[in-house]
Amino acid sequence: MNTTKVADKAERKKLKRVARKKAAPKPKRAAGVARGSTKKKIRHQAQGQRKR
Repeated sequence: MNTTKVADKAERKKLKRVARKKAAPKPKRAAGVARGSTKKKIRHQAQGQRKR
C-alpha cells in the first residue's frame, strides 16, 4: 500500500494496518523447499565487504 501522500504518521499507520488485514495471506513455504530460498541473492561479493 502506498501511503506517501498521507502526512500524519498515526493515520498512515491506521491505513497500513487495514490494508494488511485485507490482503490475502502469504502462502507457506513448501516442505521440500530450502528456508533461505526466498532471500535476496548477491551476485558477486568483493573481498572484505559486508554481504548485506
